Amino acid sequence: MASQNLTEYERKRLENIKRNDEMMAALKIHSKAATLSATAKRQRAKTYKVSPVKKPKAGIPIVIRRSLRTRGMPPDSKGLADDFCDNFDKNPKSVSPSKPHSPRVLGPISMSDAFSGDEMASNKMLIETILSISKKTQVGISVVEEFDDVKDVKEEILSDIDEKGKSGSCKIEVSECPVKVEEVKEEFEGGKSESVSCGLVKGMVKNEYFDGSVNIEKSDPWLESLDLKPENVARLLPGRIIVVKFFPCSSMRMIAAGNKFGNVAFWNVDCEDEKEDGIYLYRPHTGPISGILIPQYSMSKIFTSCYDGFLRMMDAEKEVFDLVHYGDDIFSISQQPDNFTSLYFGEGRGGLNIWDIRTGKSSKNWMLHEDRINTIDFNSQNPNIMATSSTDGTACIWDLRSMSAHKPKTLKTVSHSRAVHSAYFSPSGSSLATTSLDNKVGIISGLNFEDISMIYHDNHTGRWLSSFRAIWGWDDSYIFIGNMKRGVDVIFPAQRRVVMTLQSPHMSAIPCRFHSHPSEVGMLAGATSGGQVYIWTPR
Repeated sequence: MASQNLTEYERKRLENIKRNDEMMAALKIHSKAATLSATAKRQRAKTYKVSPVKKPKAGIPIVIRRSLRTRGMPPDSKGLADDFCDNFDKNPKSVSPSKPHSPRVLGPISMSDAFSGDEMASNKMLIETILSISKKTQVGISVVEEFDDVKDVKEEILSDIDEKGKSGSCKIEVSECPVKVEEVKEEFEGGKSESVSCGLVKGMVKNEYFDGSVNIEKSDPWLESLDLKPENVARLLPGRIIVVKFFPCSSMRMIAAGNKFGNVAFWNVDCEDEKEDGIYLYRPHTGPISGILIPQYSMSKIFTSCYDGFLRMMDAEKEVFDLVHYGDDIFSISQQPDNFTSLYFGEGRGGLNIWDIRTGKSSKNWMLHEDRINTIDFNSQNPNIMATSSTDGTACIWDLRSMSAHKPKTLKTVSHSRAVHSAYFSPSGSSLATTSLDNKVGIISGLNFEDISMIYHDNHTGRWLSSFRAIWGWDDSYIFIGNMKRGVDVIFPAQRRVVMTLQSPHMSAIPCRFHSHPSEVGMLAGATSGGQVYIWTPR
């Protein structure tokens, strides 16, 4: 009955299932599948990982760190070691690998101990070279005698004018001065003159008028001919160069430079020894070198200042870096052109210290700025007039004769919107050039420095480059400053603009700090943050 109720489709389906079962049974597929399934379900042998035999530990006592307070002991007041400074130990090339870092020694350091080279013969060679340069310079001529010579020349010219009623020319040879005067031509009005300048560079002709204007002739040809030769390029130091200086002598081209790691290097450009490259590296400090001072009257005694608060004098005769002063951080150093017994240096946050070399004591000190003093410069015509630049955003002109002990007043204050990294007087003393992070180069001129002009210049060097500092050339005609395109911009103050840029394929880095040779016109040194020094010379 049940099969009669099935549909045609269901009956067909049942027939197919019955036929398939018969076929499977004939082929014995079910029995073979059961055999295979039983084989796959065999139990696997259980394995265990044997751990290695532990070696017995040596009898090292367990030390539990406990503070001095919990142990009932007084605190340690020694603090960190004096030579602990992470920033200066990052660069392993700052000193020779075979020598340890120079410690902060509160006393003299021998040049042999501070020398970072491998051959001590090189140290001896530098000492002999500096002593020979110093001997060639006539030390016996005092500043008073130099001014007396100028006074005699002035009286002679004035007497000649009174007798003949007209002006003449004079030829002066001053072999003692670092800047030689070859020829001086003056124009007079009414047959009278008030002064004769003796501070001209060799080969230049200066015309000075009563209205205060100064015209420098014959300057464009040598400026356009400045060239950078491959032999005038060298890497003196590891890391960033902060200061570069020429030796004030014409008998030999010698350069001193300092970097951020406390190294001071000397480069004898005219070295003829085939075994020597003329580069000598020392490390008398443990921090950035803030200034190098090479007195023209005695080049065997070189002063170096450092951010670590040390002021040292490298005495080539005694072969030692002697300690002159130790105190707060020193950010700048300078010296009056007519006073060789005193040092002026910016110390701490805005302080100015006058140090008497003879007594070894501070004679005067003032708080001039709200932040550190970056540069100190003196007027060549009136050494009592001083200019300072500061991170507080100002550059100030001071008269040392009228500065009170408590609240010194400025003759002129130039304000920038950001830090001022330099303020330098022009060679004639009639103008002042400032450089600031606000992308301005300031030109301050006039009888009382009342005229202020600001020239736009990209001064954003970033954290890895030394800040730009504009310097004057060999007269009042041009100002030199580096740019971010690996060149040297030349600013013409009369037009208040950049008139040309010095570029060379041999300059592979951005020059930041400069110095013009005091006696060789057209010789310009530029230093980079990679330790290279470039020397531009006329063709």
